[in-house]
Amino acid sequence: MPLFQLSEQLTFPPPEFSREDGLLALDGDLTVPRLILAYSMGIFPWYSPGEPILWWSPDPRLVLYPEKLVVNRSLRKTLKRGAYRVTMDRAFAEVISNCATVPRGEEEGTWIVPEMKEAYLALHKEGYAHSVEAWDGDDLVGGLYGVSLGRGFFGESMFSRKSDASKVCFVRLVQFLQAEGFRFIDCQVTTDHLLRFGAEEISRDRFLTELDEALTAEDLSGSWAEIFHER
Repeated sequence: MPLFQLSEQLTFPPPEFSREDGLLALDGDLTVPRLILAYSMGIFPWYSPGEPILWWSPDPRLVLYPEKLVVNRSLRKTLKRGAYRVTMDRAFAEVISNCATVPRGEEEGTWIVPEMKEAYLALHKEGYAHSVEAWDGDDLVGGLYGVSLGRGFFGESMFSRKSDASKVCFVRLVQFLQAEGFRFIDCQVTTDHLLRFGAEEISRDRFLTELDEALTAEDLSGSWAEIFHER
């Protein structure tokens, strides 16, 4: 398949035209309207410093259905003893900054370049991007962020400065999304870490069908801070 080069026109080629590795297009911009269009079509940006903006729609796609969440015994104990105070949308900027700088295992560098950070901050201000935070006292020790459209959530990145902090955030997010009637969490690409939580690979065709169904519901936009607090 050819690699499509985007212009200023607000459009994407069909995801089915992606290359075997999932890469669909390059260039364009990271404005809020383009990002919302991309996610609504099952497309997301992912690129490294010095590269053009790259847009992806992999096949297969890794998703987690909230009702299929798997929590191991050790993590259940951590959750039960309330090791961390968990909030939503209280420190989005700090979460994305930590996701860009805190090392994750053997990964080197980051794909959260300054332009990406500013783009998701703009999505957050518009009520489409959300964060989950884990606190130890007044210290932010873990978190994650992603994008919400309809009743689909698109996970982006997470970080942890203390044992299980990001895992606690993930579990609390999944529980919240299930209570709010979300259909799936898009995990994008397969990792052993997410497979252990019960995520599974599905075909892109199936993902796009389920995405269309999720998008028939009204967006749960705006801050989730108080909604989560009330639960």
